[in-house]
Amino acid sequence: MDFDYSKRVTELQQRLTLFMEQYIYPVETEYYEYVESSDKPWESHPLMESLKEKAKAEGLWNLFLPRSYGELSPGLTNLEYAPLAEIMGRVLWASEVFNCSAPDTGNMEVLARYGNEEQKKEWLEPLMNGDIRSGFAMTEPDVASSDATNVETSILREGDNYVINGRKWWTSGAMNAHCKILIVMGKTDPENSDRYKQQSMILAPLDTPGVTVVRPLNVFGFNDAPEGHAEIILEDVRVSAGNILLGEGRGFEIAQGRLGPGRIHHCMRCIGLAQRALEEMCVRASSRTAFGQPISKQQSVREAIAQSACEIEQARLLTLEAADKMDKGGNKAAKDLIAMIKIVAPSLACRVLDRAIQIHGGGGVSQDFFMARAYSLSRALRLADGPDEVHMMQLGRNLAKYYADQV
Repeated sequence: MDFDYSKRVTELQQRLTLFMEQYIYPVETEYYEYVESSDKPWESHPLMESLKEKAKAEGLWNLFLPRSYGELSPGLTNLEYAPLAEIMGRVLWASEVFNCSAPDTGNMEVLARYGNEEQKKEWLEPLMNGDIRSGFAMTEPDVASSDATNVETSILREGDNYVINGRKWWTSGAMNAHCKILIVMGKTDPENSDRYKQQSMILAPLDTPGVTVVRPLNVFGFNDAPEGHAEIILEDVRVSAGNILLGEGRGFEIAQGRLGPGRIHHCMRCIGLAQRALEEMCVRASSRTAFGQPISKQQSVREAIAQSACEIEQARLLTLEAADKMDKGGNKAAKDLIAMIKIVAPSLACRVLDRAIQIHGGGGVSQDFFMARAYSLSRALRLADGPDEVHMMQLGRNLAKYYADQV
């Protein structure tokens, strides 16, 4: 693996960093104050559209799609995208500015990889243009969704339509005022003897009769506006049979194709959050005096800084290795490395952010610094896209079998 970034990636890193310094960091606090005080919290900050136009004009748009998607893609590999996602991830809402935010990136990859031409025309193009947002509806409150075969939402064929019935929650992105389309996972063949052929994914426009957004769900008290995580009831939701993705019984196949890149993108952004936390804890420790000396001279503080730097670099290298493996062998070949980094990166971010909060004292848990919000996101990511325990169970199973087979 080549650890030197190409000239193109280095230039993109520089341009992204400059963009963040000029346009994102100066309005970060203002952005949160707006969504918290607005009577329309699910509307994006008025600056968002102008920031998107600036990003488009500077060629910093849709950077996430691998080059295998042809003209839809800017031509970057997963390995090339990793340091760019890290930069965007330093501010929780910045990825949207570059049209690289979840769940839209995962949904766009699904449509690009598995959608037919009509689906791409109707939904992928406006998503790629940033004209609309999207939601992903998989998790359900009434079953343990860490085992996705438990999903109970029904998707039943009736003539030229499918009828959807079920209850979803943690439907990421669905609260946003610009969310127009949901990708819904449910069962089209619940009696199939193969538990992994029972499920399908289908496109359901959010304004379809029978789709009811019940409430937003908070994460540690934050509502994550303007994206939000919705609880949704689907009651006799009737959509065209042409809205099925790839075909009946292909839901798990699509999920694996979607969640691999989605998981590693989260990890890339987590590393950006952790790196920023490390930098800010160093500045804070050097600028605050306690007991007659800068707190950076306290051994416990130096250990926190050193440990954080070591852990960040380990996670960064593992992320790059997983991305490289995805590029060379595909998502399936990289599944163990993706599982490893999904276990490692959110926990790493939690630990580093916790240390940064501690070094910042009371300020660290306040709205004056980014750490409290970032910690809530990082902790939630230990559950999103599969909890740590499921990834460890599957990774342990795969490794045990692999090494046992070598004997």
